[in-house]
Formats: sequence, structure tokens, C-alpha cells
Amino acid sequence: MIQSEILQPVVLLLAWTMVMWLWMYAVRIPAMSKAGIAPNDARKTGTLDDTLPAEVQWKAHNYNHLHEQPTVFYATCLVLAMVGWGDGLNALLAWIYVGLRILHSLMQATANVVMVRFVLFALSSLVLIALILHAAINVFDIHM
Repeated sequence: MIQSEILQPVVLLLAWTMVMWLWMYAVRIPAMSKAGIAPNDARKTGTLDDTLPAEVQWKAHNYNHLHEQPTVFYATCLVLAMVGWGDGLNALLAWIYVGLRILHSLMQATANVVMVRFVLFALSSLVLIALILHAAINVFDIHM
């Protein structure tokens, strides 16, 4: 069994993704009902974005975003855990990444200030790059 600190932020981001899923449906279903949109009407691309208030759709867009770059985070963290580098600095970096992604979610789902989202996304990307570099150093046995 792999014991690694880095798995804790991984599980938190997985749980956060489900929080966003719940939030998305908690606002989307009532908004669809109010707008008179039948579930099958949502099959057409763009229907919900064109019909529902933007504030409702922001949660859905963020839920989708949590299935994009974080998949690289999950894979990287699992590699680091498997090679025994999932503690210390890498665990701290993983916590920072998750914190930034949660802040990004909250920003997108509420005020949706694009420049703030961009900064949070860029910072989280830099942290992810550091984690990937650490994984590469170990996996490719790079000695600096």
C-alpha cells in the first residue's frame, strides 16, 4: 500500500469536483425549470448557454474545467506517490495547487472576474509544472 502525503490534496480536489457538481445541479435544475427547458431540450449544443443566466452556467463551466488540467495533476501526483516523492515539498506544492484551483472555482462560480481567474489559473499551472518537473527528475533519473 502506498502511503504518501500527496494523496490528501488529490482526494480533496476529487471531493471539491463533486461539490461543484452538486452546486451546478442545485442551480441549474431550478433555472431550467423556470426557463421552461425540458431535459431533452438540453441535447442541442449551446441551448443552456443561450437560455440560462450566465451566473447559472458559470458553475457548469467550472465543473467542466475541473476535468481538464486537474487530470494532469492527478496523474503527476500518483507518479510522485508511486516513486516515493509524494511527501515534503511535493505535497506542499500539491496543496498549493488544490488551494488555487478551489479559489479559481469560487471566483468562476460567483463573480467570474476573468483576469482574477486567469491569474489563479496561471499560478496553479506554474505549480503543476514544478510537480511535473519533479516527477520527470525522478522517473528519468536526471541528476542536476
